[in-house]
Amino acid sequence: MRKRRRKVFKSVTSFVSHIVPQLHTYSFSSLLAGVMTSLKELCGGLPLDTLPPNRGRDPNLPHAPIRTPNLTAEEKRLALRNALRYFPPALHASLAPEFAQELTQYGHIYMYRFCPTLCMRAYPIDQYPCRTRHAAAIMHMIMNNLDPAVAQFPQELVTYGGNGQVFSNWAQFWLVFHYLSTMTEEQTLVMYSGHPLGLFPSLPSSPRCVITNGMVIPNYSSRESYEKMFALGNTMYGQMTAGSYCYIGPQGIVHGTLLTVLNAGRRYLGTSDLRGRVFVSSGLGGMSGAQAKAAVIAGCIGVIAEVDEAPLRKRHEQGWVMEVTKDLDHCIQRIREARRSKMALSLGYHGNIVALWERLWQEYEHTGELLVDLGSDQTSLHNPFSGGYYPVQLSFTQANQLMNADPQRFRDTVHESLRRHVAAINKLVEKGMFFWDYGNAFLLEAKRAGECYYML
Repeated sequence: MRKRRRKVFKSVTSFVSHIVPQLHTYSFSSLLAGVMTSLKELCGGLPLDTLPPNRGRDPNLPHAPIRTPNLTAEEKRLALRNALRYFPPALHASLAPEFAQELTQYGHIYMYRFCPTLCMRAYPIDQYPCRTRHAAAIMHMIMNNLDPAVAQFPQELVTYGGNGQVFSNWAQFWLVFHYLSTMTEEQTLVMYSGHPLGLFPSLPSSPRCVITNGMVIPNYSSRESYEKMFALGNTMYGQMTAGSYCYIGPQGIVHGTLLTVLNAGRRYLGTSDLRGRVFVSSGLGGMSGAQAKAAVIAGCIGVIAEVDEAPLRKRHEQGWVMEVTKDLDHCIQRIREARRSKMALSLGYHGNIVALWERLWQEYEHTGELLVDLGSDQTSLHNPFSGGYYPVQLSFTQANQLMNADPQRFRDTVHESLRRHVAAINKLVEKGMFFWDYGNAFLLEAKRAGECYYML
């Protein structure tokens, strides 16, 4: 049998020209020049000579849940004034009604009109028009954080965690890119919760960017206060790597998650061989998405519940989740099959984690078979009432509607769901399963919900 020879391409141009014969060096160079021109336009500051059209939300992208900051009339006026500070007074009359509508409709002023049309991705660093390579690297990282293939809610500038903001609004994005394009090796950009304070003189050995996010004194750091201050444009929650521009997705946490699963096996099960063992948890977002891959690397069966189809589909397409099901009967069947064959499997269950825990308990009641060995939780319970936790009583769509229409009722529904959540886990723990809090405020919110009894 004749071996096929691999063709080695010396450049991107030769590769593209080989794939598409009619695309020659000139046309590819023109395409590259077009990208560089667009990046240069991003660095020109806010496009104010002619305002870009207001295209609103892109229906093809996932969007952040509607926020309910409960602003007073005076606070709403303050939020508008804070948003309009980025624009000359001549534009206030035309932009104010639009921003007021966003605040009313979405609970925050994102300035969708100024969302760039350029495909948001991490372009090669040499294509950014900067005076220092450090600034180009920061631009590169910011655009990676906002890439729709990476970000959780790209148009709301949320990279991960439900509320991990890169910036508070799109005006800040344009201003930061302008500052970075002019920055020298003797300047530092200072950032306050998405707001660029400005470029300040510094040394070549100094940081090129100093960032602070969410700095609020404890007396005013309640969840309600945060929602108000974020709506006002005073602060934002940048998570660990969203507002610091260095997000690298689940790959950054998969090693730590793997060690956690392995050590849970050693500590609770007395073995490092996890073949045929079942690990159940929830969440397939930016950080929690590492659980599925970690389970397979550890050699066990990882069953991860996720209510939102978008991140579940993303993890499946990326290969971090091997199989997907939305049928509990099929989910239980696959668990049994994988246990018998001792195959390493990552199974994404498209549904509510509470329903899965309760079904696992029902299986034990009916058959006496404990189908789960290890359990945890990575729902975003640092943000339980604004999309971080979805109660089992409601569908994903119903929950998003209720959290906006009746926040107090949604809060009560979340608490009821948490009580059911903990009750199902406790029953399984009593029969031999081992469960741990992953540091996502699960136990804290369970206690606040009134479920204090917890088995460890």
